[in-house]
Amino acid sequence: MKTDETMLKELEEKLGLSFISIDLFKTALTHSSYANGKKGIKYNERLEFLGDSVLQLCITEYLYNRFKGMSEGDLTRMRALIVCEASLYAIAKGWNLGQYINMSRGEELTGGRERTSILADAVEAIIASIYLDRGIEAAREFIIAYFEGTILKASRNEIVVDFKTKLQEKLQRNGVADIYYEILKEEGPAHRRKFFSRVTINHEPMGYGIGSSKKESEQNAAQEALEMMEARYRNE
Repeated sequence: MKTDETMLKELEEKLGLSFISIDLFKTALTHSSYANGKKGIKYNERLEFLGDSVLQLCITEYLYNRFKGMSEGDLTRMRALIVCEASLYAIAKGWNLGQYINMSRGEELTGGRERTSILADAVEAIIASIYLDRGIEAAREFIIAYFEGTILKASRNEIVVDFKTKLQEKLQRNGVADIYYEILKEEGPAHRRKFFSRVTINHEPMGYGIGSSKKESEQNAAQEALEMMEARYRNE
């Protein structure tokens, strides 16, 4: 059976990394469940917090420099496709990251090594550990190397996000279940129809969308609702 040190070294080599402080890397790969009831065990939640900001900055800077003719709104939408739980999870799966994470036996038995949130959070924590260990240039180089494929897909509109499902899952985690979509109006000739929709959460209007189909307009309304919820969270 492989030891923790062997596993760390294996992943370090797989990702093309060389840490000055291997303890940072170890912390990035330690889930909070592993630390329960143990003294002196550091886990990755704080690193995840930092890694999210480092990732946002590096991707934002890259998109700004590469797509010079793109508007702020389009850049924001592209970044949202790249820096999201789904893309982080896909990258983690490519690394087979689940097998390297320290977690409690109970977490493992309930599917923790395949859980989207745990794997996505660990990717952000790894990014933070690189930033703290080697600096922003090393973090930027790592991010672009592993996110370049996702960036390319986003630029080609090849990434499809189900914002309605994403909104539903977020609301369920927060204990909110009352969500309602409605088509407010339709405009234009039959071959170029536009649909205007609204989503309400607990009877409060939260997002509006326009699309060439009812489905598209509702997806856009759900996306706006998610953005509004995120903005409220940041301002609290």
